[in-house]
Amino acid sequence: MPAATTDAITQVSQSVTVAPLVLLSVVDHYNRTAKGTKKRVVGVLLGKNNGSVVRVSNSFAVPFEEDDKDPSVWFLDHNYVEMMNDMFKKVNAREKLIGWYHTGPKRHSADLEINDLFKRYTPNPLLVVVDVHLKSINVPTDAYFAVEEIKDDGSATSRTFVHTPSLIEAEEAEEIGVEHLLRDIRDAAVGTLSTRLTQQLQSLKGLHYRLNEISTYLAKVVNGELPVNHIILNKLQDMFNLLPNLSTPSAEAKEKALVGGNAEKSELSRAFTIKTNDELMTVYLSSLIRAIIAFHDLIENKVEQST
Repeated sequence: MPAATTDAITQVSQSVTVAPLVLLSVVDHYNRTAKGTKKRVVGVLLGKNNGSVVRVSNSFAVPFEEDDKDPSVWFLDHNYVEMMNDMFKKVNAREKLIGWYHTGPKRHSADLEINDLFKRYTPNPLLVVVDVHLKSINVPTDAYFAVEEIKDDGSATSRTFVHTPSLIEAEEAEEIGVEHLLRDIRDAAVGTLSTRLTQQLQSLKGLHYRLNEISTYLAKVVNGELPVNHIILNKLQDMFNLLPNLSTPSAEAKEKALVGGNAEKSELSRAFTIKTNDELMTVYLSSLIRAIIAFHDLIENKVEQST
């Protein structure tokens, strides 16, 4: 059985964060050159790689062409890459070339060859596949590092991509810019309450999607369809350990908890109940005030019409 090298294990353990500015740049690149077609666009990623965290903070587009019938035939202007990289160094020397992106939506057979081209500029290029036609509530980026799988005798067998976790993370200045952008495109007819409820609904849908994905994976492991991965199981256990116990204890359990000097569970449920009641009371009072103001305006209007 082939096994991954030590570098592969190290790269999988790395976390990749992508700035919102990069996503906007990739979508703009796609809309300008490949919108309405089945083509993908390719560009360069800039940022920092300290060995444990990879921060993608900027990007630029690159001229790229490939044959639709023969995936092995492609062209990428590396002279343009070198020229743009030198120009970006003059603007911000701390942002280095750390990899490349394409709009997939999945990996292509020529990705390993293109990745080898970027090894001229960085030893371990990062590949980020950006889904510009995202249909589900999910992270639109998939990050990969190229590694070699080796046989038991140590000889190299093949190269492949390994997936590494990625997330969208904005700095303080970027958060302000994104907030202003969303404020400009927000529908004026939609109230603040409706916007908040929509955002919470989307968040719950995303959580539901992730929980179904976890449930499907665990079911396949139990049925023997997938091998046991202790790293994933430990991550899931750490996640479940962070969840509070929201179950309401019985009267006997409450008494035992109080006798034992541990009333944390009952206190947590009580705190959530009080918080919920306070918020519902605010909503109830707001509805009453809104109704009273409406009646007051109706009476005033009737008095004005009668006079």
